[in-house]
Amino acid sequence: MEKLLIVDDSPEIRKQLKWGLGKNYRVIPAGDVTEALKLFREHGPKVMTLDLGLPPDADGATEGLRCLDEVLRISPDTKVIVLSGNEERENALKAVHLGAYDFYQKPIELAELKVILQRAFHLSALEEDNLRLQKELQGEARGMHGVFGQCLQMEEVFTTIRKVASADVPVLVLGESGTGKEMVARAIHAQGLRKDGPFVAINCGAIPENLLESELFGHEKGAFTGAQARVQGKVEYAHRGTLFLDEIGEMPPQLQVKLLRFLQEKVLQRVGGREDITVDTRIIAATNIDIERAIAAGDFREDLYYRIGVITAILPPLRERGEDVVLLANLFLRRFSSDFNKRVRGYSAAALRCLRDYHWPGNVRELENKVKRAVVMAENPIVEPEDLGFAASAAPAEPDLPAGGVSGLNLEGMSLKDARSLVEKELVVKALEQESGNIARAAELLGVSRPTFYDLMKKHGMHV
Repeated sequence: MEKLLIVDDSPEIRKQLKWGLGKNYRVIPAGDVTEALKLFREHGPKVMTLDLGLPPDADGATEGLRCLDEVLRISPDTKVIVLSGNEERENALKAVHLGAYDFYQKPIELAELKVILQRAFHLSALEEDNLRLQKELQGEARGMHGVFGQCLQMEEVFTTIRKVASADVPVLVLGESGTGKEMVARAIHAQGLRKDGPFVAINCGAIPENLLESELFGHEKGAFTGAQARVQGKVEYAHRGTLFLDEIGEMPPQLQVKLLRFLQEKVLQRVGGREDITVDTRIIAATNIDIERAIAAGDFREDLYYRIGVITAILPPLRERGEDVVLLANLFLRRFSSDFNKRVRGYSAAALRCLRDYHWPGNVRELENKVKRAVVMAENPIVEPEDLGFAASAAPAEPDLPAGGVSGLNLEGMSLKDARSLVEKELVVKALEQESGNIARAAELLGVSRPTFYDLMKKHGMHV
């Protein structure tokens, strides 16, 4: 039987709720913050009700908010339902803003409270299942060295990684900037025959052309001004390991020739040297340019392309990966919340819409940076669009439906998405009018939960 913690300074209410809910839950009553926190740590309930007016501040909300803060610090996923009177509505809304799951206005109707509790326990169970799946996915991601996803394109990438890891042939990874090409290279290395050897990465587009050859192949003492000692290049450092050549499409043509010779013969000469040095290293290259167009333009050697592209892995842009955006956002949120010791536990409905609708020109790297920014900037447990940096590009306020309703709409220049939003707003307004502003009954009328109804009101600019 599920455990339910009831925190209220009224013995009558505690007795009423224990009697009314005892058949469905194992009810654990508490009358003050000290007792509530002791019982919470002892029993670890997934759901609790909380009266904000607790002693010694029975007429205020300081003790109740303190209890909420401590509970969510101990267990951020706990569903806290605040029970309040009409005069405490402002504090109840503040509690929801601080992370409470919902609030219910007294006097208590057991039938209505039971529905809210059922939904809270159901959501808690769904979140536990989701967390378990995410942990499984993170376990696979660690095996894949940070490459994770659920969409069909990423499953194909995973299959490619597994197949080529032990083949010890050159691999070319194609994809837009920020899609995770280096992560794929590291995953191939980590699962391959050379996993105990070094993984050496070099960005061919970030090093000046006159220095790139020395960085790759090293140089002898006195080879050029400032060369005061013999220096090994990245190719030698990668001996018996993997050399990752990022943005190989930016490599100058004369250096392409030298790289091609190394791939063919497995020998190199340092800059200013004459000795042939045998090196055993696997090459994994990556680029975000259209490599075939570069070949046609004469900017990239066709014979080198065939050498480095024995196997090709193509990473899809984030905008084509569907719900992977939300999956990745949740994984990043948990990681950074832990790294920065912040109690940020989820996204608002508006924030999720922004994540899904944004076109992500910077791909996974941009998403990671936005989530990191959100965790640092968020002042509440729930991430809002402005925390992610979306406030400046927020959608303009929606117009109201014309007096004639949907039939009175001028559809010129209006998308289906816009029309749906207008109808949604009209339904919310009508539900509130019909139920005289009672949010619980309005939400029930539309067949949605109260938290969802609050999100709809916020989305359409209505006062909550």
